[in-house]
Amino acid sequence: MGNPSSESLGMLLWIVAPLAACLLLRAFAGDGWKDLGIKLNFKGNVLGYIVALLVFPVITALILIIGKVSGVIFFPDLPVSALVTFLQVFMFGLLPGFFKNIFEEFGWRGYLTPKIYSLKLNDYIGHLIVGLIWALWHIPYYLFFLNRVLLKDYTTLSLGTFIPLALFSIIAYSFVFGEIRLLTNSIWPIVLMHMVEDALINPLLIENFIEIKPGMDFFFSPGVSILVIIFFVTSGVVLHRLRKSKA
Repeated sequence: MGNPSSESLGMLLWIVAPLAACLLLRAFAGDGWKDLGIKLNFKGNVLGYIVALLVFPVITALILIIGKVSGVIFFPDLPVSALVTFLQVFMFGLLPGFFKNIFEEFGWRGYLTPKIYSLKLNDYIGHLIVGLIWALWHIPYYLFFLNRVLLKDYTTLSLGTFIPLALFSIIAYSFVFGEIRLLTNSIWPIVLMHMVEDALINPLLIENFIEIKPGMDFFFSPGVSILVIIFFVTSGVVLHRLRKSKA
């Protein structure tokens, strides 16, 4: 790996790339701005915003409950002050996550999603294509930019196991992200949803507020796992049917 300054520059270029591509293609390649989804479209889409804010907390809670009942997720005997600390970390993580995800989501859900769905493909195929491209974009992050110390706190899995599982989990996320984008025709609930995910999942795992039996995070982690894939694909199907029933 390179020196810290080169890695910082690479990280900056990596995170800016989706937004930069979106702006350049829309401004100079004739794609225009009509389907960017810049309007809030809050009226008539309250449910979409509610789902965007709650989907990660609800699914995380379900995974933690299943893991606890199964005996593979443990909650250390933490004082009340630790819960307060977690809530503080969560709240302080929201604003940076909001701005970070403007860069990311204006590329994926602000540009790529409407362009893929304009091809009139099956919606699920569209989610899969967007999710696959979005997942592949994460590979440089996992290989070159992710702090290996933080990764060890995040998962007990080897990098060779973690990366494919993370890619499939990201593809599963895209089913919900894509449906919310199509339901609301706005980028903002997606930015909010991604913001909540970053502020909730990362500190929960990295700060050891929960403990997962080594190796079992393949199935039970609220970050990337088999349960994450199942819950998000299922949620995407439910949202798809709800959206179609309103059409």
